[in-house]
Amino acid sequence: MPGTNLTRAEAQERAAAVSTERYEVALDLTTGAEQFAAVTTVHFGGTRGAATFIDLIADSVESIDLNGEALDPAAVFADSRIQLPRLAEQNVLRIASTQRYTNTGEGLHRFVDPADGEVYLYSQFEVPDSRRMFPVFEQPDLKATFSFTITAPARWQIVSNQPTPEPVGTGTKAAAQGEDWPEQEIATWSFDPTPVMSSYITALIAGPYHVVRSELTSRDGRTIPLGVFCRESLAPHLDADYIFEKTREGFAFFEEQFDYAYPFDKYDQLFVPEYNMGAMENVGAVTFTEAYVFRSQVTDAMRERRVVTILHELAHMWFGDLVTMRWWNDLWLNESFAEYMSTLGVAEATEWTDCWTTFAASEKSWAYRQDQLPSTHPIVAPIRDLEDVLVNFDGITYAKGASVLKQLVAWVGREPFMQGVHDYFVKHHHSNTELPDLLTELEARSGRDLADWSKLWLETAGVNTLRPVFELDDAGKFSSFTIEQSAEAEYPTIRPHRIAVGLYALDGGVLRRTQRIELDVDGAGTAVPELVGVEQPALLLLNDDDLTYAKIRLDDRSLETAAQHLGDAEDSLTRALLWGTLWDATRDGEFPASRFIDIVLAHVGSETGSTTLRTLLGQLSLAAASYVARDRRAATLEKVADALWNLAESADPGSDRQFQFVKSFAQLAGSDAQLDTVHALFEGTRELDGLAIDTDLGWELLVSLSAGGRVTSEQIDARLAEDRTANGNQSAAHARAALPSADDKARAWASVFDEADQPNAIVRATASGFTRAHDLTLLEPYVARFFDALLPVWESRSYAIAEELVEGFYPAELANTELASATRDWLEANANADAPAALRRMVSEHLSGVERALRVQAADREV
Repeated sequence: MPGTNLTRAEAQERAAAVSTERYEVALDLTTGAEQFAAVTTVHFGGTRGAATFIDLIADSVESIDLNGEALDPAAVFADSRIQLPRLAEQNVLRIASTQRYTNTGEGLHRFVDPADGEVYLYSQFEVPDSRRMFPVFEQPDLKATFSFTITAPARWQIVSNQPTPEPVGTGTKAAAQGEDWPEQEIATWSFDPTPVMSSYITALIAGPYHVVRSELTSRDGRTIPLGVFCRESLAPHLDADYIFEKTREGFAFFEEQFDYAYPFDKYDQLFVPEYNMGAMENVGAVTFTEAYVFRSQVTDAMRERRVVTILHELAHMWFGDLVTMRWWNDLWLNESFAEYMSTLGVAEATEWTDCWTTFAASEKSWAYRQDQLPSTHPIVAPIRDLEDVLVNFDGITYAKGASVLKQLVAWVGREPFMQGVHDYFVKHHHSNTELPDLLTELEARSGRDLADWSKLWLETAGVNTLRPVFELDDAGKFSSFTIEQSAEAEYPTIRPHRIAVGLYALDGGVLRRTQRIELDVDGAGTAVPELVGVEQPALLLLNDDDLTYAKIRLDDRSLETAAQHLGDAEDSLTRALLWGTLWDATRDGEFPASRFIDIVLAHVGSETGSTTLRTLLGQLSLAAASYVARDRRAATLEKVADALWNLAESADPGSDRQFQFVKSFAQLAGSDAQLDTVHALFEGTRELDGLAIDTDLGWELLVSLSAGGRVTSEQIDARLAEDRTANGNQSAAHARAALPSADDKARAWASVFDEADQPNAIVRATASGFTRAHDLTLLEPYVARFFDALLPVWESRSYAIAEELVEGFYPAELANTELASATRDWLEANANADAPAALRRMVSEHLSGVERALRVQAADREV
């Protein structure tokens, strides 16, 4: 990706020379299927006589006029920059350019619906991609107003940050979106200027979207128009009323907590195709993955995740949009706050009251994993350039940051915390901030000095481990009790923690808490005198209620109780914490993977938390495939798959557990008998009460059969002919790539490495199928090919596609010394300063995963 980077130093230098005021952006979306026209006028202040540059990625630049002087595009436009010499104090810049639609999810993405041939467009700009749609000073602290004028087919919906104006007809035109387009009415929409905002949260969504409208009343009395959009072919599956209900609940909760009314004029939520992430907080025009439009049955975990995402993006209207970080090192000010507030809001304002259990089971598991990679970083990350930030949308920026905020709220108190947040909005609305700006307001309201807390929690990396260390008297009571805190040698910070200690007993077969102690833990050892003289319980749980961010270890008696009775714990959060503790110990090689698998199989059938169940089943699969001793791998996978089918048969008909067990069974099914069962389910000759083999579950079963060599590419094509949709195309790509012959794998590889025109969603689906192999020797020839392809891919593809290829096609499933050695060799050969740091980070994370698998395998061999 040459010539598209921007360093922090360059951004600081430009911000010192430029003050942006307003953009006027006119886009013509009727110039064909590949390109669109942009005419952009930028009004900005400058340092007289200075030179700077504006960012633009374009096919061509037709004209550049700066303060009445024509600049030669051939002389001043290169890579992603237009050089601007001889600034005045007040400047007017006008640029006419030809822009390109993408199919990578970056810039202005264009999608043709295979169901009906309709064209849908949407923008995705974070981090540096508004420059793919119009010329812009692409950094968050150069805020301005934006006025968009859009020319497009008159029948389209046109959505941006401001309310959509009435269109004005401009006549008719043929070939507006391709040579096969008939003549049709064209119109122009002229939007009012936005409030002052950063360019990465501007938005344009255009096409014949289906829309449902509603409204709500903000706490300041304004009527806020609401809209929910999706592709027309998905309209029968859109549950707009439910989305509006959750949106209203979120609005009421956040406006009350922040004591600050929603700061924009309307709120549209748009579900768009081939999306690279969950959602994006564009001001008043939030885009979501259309995976949240449920055309088939989904897990309760997915339903809850959608609500969390809805509130996460809504929280961003305050955190990130109203007040924005100055530079990307404070990205956490956006994401950690939105993650914390959305979980809090879902738990307290919606029916998903166990959302903190979901957070512990899913988000914190992500954070702990991320924080133990060689690429770990402080929550306030050192971001040198755009490539640094692109790889920092990770478990630390989101989940660890939110965990630390939860710890902070427990320490300073919720009311002072929210009051400080309110003051922060009042003081800094429509501007940019840095970490001290927030801490100042929290300190003023709480009366606490947060400098040391910030240094220890926000400005250092790594995760601590807490262990109980105690002695018992002859009566089985604690004669001493200490909580021991440790840290990895590379990240030796010992932190203060506010935690609860829970004591649990078995009561009529139920594992129930009988005592709770809350205290501050600081230093390498913290005595707990309250426990001296207390009888050792059946189970003792540090960090009960999940107040802090730390790995936890169990004493021997507690571990045995968990092994025998984890499924009997009555509280969902308790179970999630115990599962997390066992998984952390397994990943660290302190607990055999084989025993972890046995405990999961013994208790997973009684787990009622959908997200906890989903997380557990993923960990179970990873443990069986990569963490058990290699000579036991095949037998373990067969045992686990058999157990999952038995669990599916015994689960309540139509339950979420039944559905998840069937899905997980299909993913692991490899023996002849197991594949016979999958085939019978697929064909309908075997049924489970309450389970419908709908379109998407049918595809999952077909992918399983494909990986097992039970179907042909012709059968996949026949299935696709029955489901000519975006999901169908992606599932077919997944199934083809999973076919278990060397020729099939070669075709899958070539379809995305040798061909550069596949859209992001197809690349992602192909990667999922390619690495799915019961016979791992199919992947061995691709170790060398993977490393040979890395630099060419990085240099020739956009970041989104390069990331899909680097992350998706690494053959981690091999999990052997040969893969570790090859990965290490590539890193050593590319250790020079010129090697892309973001690429090296991805590869180093892969190596860390394989090295961990090898350590855990060695530990499992000892049992």
